[in-house]
Amino acid sequence: MIKHMAIIMDGNGRWAKKQGLPRTYGHKIGAERIRDVALEANKMGIQAITLYAFSTENWKRPDDEINFLCKLPKMFFNKYIKELIENNIKVSYIGELEAFPIETQQVIKDALSKTNHCSGLELVIALNYGSRREISLAANAYAQDVVDGKVEISNNEEVFSNYMMTSHLPDVDVMVRTSGEQRLSNFLLWQLAYAEFMFVDYAWPEFNEEKLHEVVYEFNQRNRRFGGV
Repeated sequence: MIKHMAIIMDGNGRWAKKQGLPRTYGHKIGAERIRDVALEANKMGIQAITLYAFSTENWKRPDDEINFLCKLPKMFFNKYIKELIENNIKVSYIGELEAFPIETQQVIKDALSKTNHCSGLELVIALNYGSRREISLAANAYAQDVVDGKVEISNNEEVFSNYMMTSHLPDVDVMVRTSGEQRLSNFLLWQLAYAEFMFVDYAWPEFNEEKLHEVVYEFNQRNRRFGGV
């Protein structure tokens, strides 16, 4: 049973270019797939999906593409927030939102507020997120709490996990990366410790409900031993 799925939504721009279309069109269609996959995952009883939407490294992309990506949350939630609420889907995020334009920040915060009461699938969007940065921030916060006498030094991993941005979520069961690339790209390094990895050849705009079921089927065929025999 998958409780937490993570997805690196790769290949939007390359998918669009292969069709002679601008990279931004690929991102637009990729956003449509988020809606489709979230609704289907919710029906399947998956508790959470964390989507790598914008990494700390994505600021290196061309300005016009970054500007479009900053506008994409508004386009997405204006179109789908009502449907997400109707389907009891909760929106949350991880990352450092402060780097985005004020309007983008407000759109995300409004989505969180409007869906806070929902108890179905949690749709976690990783925005301006990098796992090394997350671990560094967690270590700093933990150290400060030790200095302030709020906690004692401990080797207990669960204690440290409480300082991670995903502290309220279970560890990832399966991580999927689209477009054929086979690397983690600084994504959820702590949370993926015992996750199953699936690297698929098709791009994210081609990921649909059927392919979600294929991922779940493949996951159910694997034997997860967690270091045992």
